[in-house]
Amino acid sequence: MPKDDLDAIDRRILAALQADGRLSNVDLAEKIGLSPSPCLRRVNRLEREGYVEGYRAMLGRRRIGLGLTVFVGVKIDGHADDRATTFEQEVVACPEVVSCHMVAGDADYLLEVTVSDLDAYQRFLVGKLLNLPLVREVKSTIAIQTLKAGGALPLEHLAP
Repeated sequence: MPKDDLDAIDRRILAALQADGRLSNVDLAEKIGLSPSPCLRRVNRLEREGYVEGYRAMLGRRRIGLGLTVFVGVKIDGHADDRATTFEQEVVACPEVVSCHMVAGDADYLLEVTVSDLDAYQRFLVGKLLNLPLVREVKSTIAIQTLKAGGALPLEHLAP
């Protein structure tokens, strides 16, 4: 649940940083209508309180040779023991796994895997994923085209 201490200026800061995380503090302050010092104090507070988790560059996957995205549903045997924790830690440590979600439904986990091609996916699947503890079943869905990825989070629910 979001905290109640986000005012309209905080919400504008978050929206502006989502749109362009490279904004200088001066440009951000001008964009939201504050002077630079209070703007920086607010950004620092938003970072410290976990509203802003970090900044990163979004890379063109195809451009850097990672043209295949596969969504992988994984069913495991058991959830409440140390082996499940080991499974989670090992999946998260795989560089091919760009996101991992525990889900409800047909699978226990949904992974987003990004690799160069089908051969690389096969190596990941057979050489890594299927060797992890507790893996019972894997279903792969290959993305044909990405229409939207890494989009900004909706912030409308934060409005008073």
